[in-house]
Amino acid sequence: MINALKGMKDLTDQSAKYYKKIIEVCENVANNYGFEFINTPHLEQSVLFKRSVGESSDIVGKEMYEFIDKGGNEVCMRPEGTAGAVRAYIEKKFDKNISVKRWFYHGSMFRYERPQKGRLREFHQFGVESFGISSVYEDASIVLMLAEIFSRLDIKFKLIINSLGCSKCLPPYREKLIHYLDNQEGFCEDCKRRKSLNPIRVLDCKNEQCQNLLHQAPLLEENLCQCCLDDFNHLQSILKENGIDFTLDSKLVRGLDYYSKTAFEFISDEIGAQSAIAGGGRYDRLIEYLGGKSGFGIGFAMGIERIMAILEQKEEKLQREGIYLCSLDEIYISKIFKIATKLRKNYKVLLSYDAKKLAKHLENADKAEAKIFLCMGENEFKNESLFYKNLENKDEKTIKISDLEQFL
Repeated sequence: MINALKGMKDLTDQSAKYYKKIIEVCENVANNYGFEFINTPHLEQSVLFKRSVGESSDIVGKEMYEFIDKGGNEVCMRPEGTAGAVRAYIEKKFDKNISVKRWFYHGSMFRYERPQKGRLREFHQFGVESFGISSVYEDASIVLMLAEIFSRLDIKFKLIINSLGCSKCLPPYREKLIHYLDNQEGFCEDCKRRKSLNPIRVLDCKNEQCQNLLHQAPLLEENLCQCCLDDFNHLQSILKENGIDFTLDSKLVRGLDYYSKTAFEFISDEIGAQSAIAGGGRYDRLIEYLGGKSGFGIGFAMGIERIMAILEQKEEKLQREGIYLCSLDEIYISKIFKIATKLRKNYKVLLSYDAKKLAKHLENADKAEAKIFLCMGENEFKNESLFYKNLENKDEKTIKISDLEQFL
């Protein structure tokens, strides 16, 4: 028997329905905020992620699905969605006049890490990217969009925010931080590597010993330039005015190197210990890093598997949908097939090709989580009608075929 590769799973039955529900909610909210769908390739040049994600990140350092193709090109299965969206923005020359583009995407991402609960080698994300807008109101809108998504999914969350500064205030802060780090001993190997590549990533280390060493480290929030400080204070005011609670965390730096100014993370304790379920921020420098004209960008990515795990743990009952259409005798199947063909222009219809007893059909309809049950027996055939049952409220009646669509 051939099995799926390690760390890669099929989405079937209930998990597929949870995935579909999450995507539908996300798309609906994103559309309401003026975002449009974009689909970027799963396979990109490796250099795209090395330039954007950064050599200090675990993604580039340890986790990329990278290989040489038959043409001798260094290629990589996308580990995240932002870099591909920025590449598309530049390739289409939207950067030339700093065009406003608001995109959302969803689909598979790939990272070669040890599979464990909540972590897969092929996983799924929903993300949004907004280009060409410098206003902090856009930062707030991105955060509010995520809050609305989680509200609709009935997921409790805690929001953490920070400012990572800009090209003016970040370099002198880096020097202060490096000086502090050079005078400390006992950091883990990852922190030693990050210190030389991107020292602010050390702040994000989850190692308890490293966090103890960082207890008196200089804080970025105390080294922001006036512009960054004003924007960060304004963002906080907007969030408060719109009823969004948040916590400030000066050590929130996100996992990727291209962020600047606003950084945020949504965490939830509904899957055990507090875990990140979405995060993002502003990345104004990334467009220029990838060869484009200097511009503005901000976005977020949400881990769909973690959201699915929360919904499954809460044993949320998915809504019934669709019609189960069946017959009590084989001689009526041709008749109901024609009815199904007509109904399928407007409705989801599961048609049974087998003649069974009513109780068995009802059992199958219940397993299929259909909302409406329609059945034809001898009396219904003679009267050009169908037996109707609503499987949610248990309402039963006989309906004329001619009145069926009007009734539904």
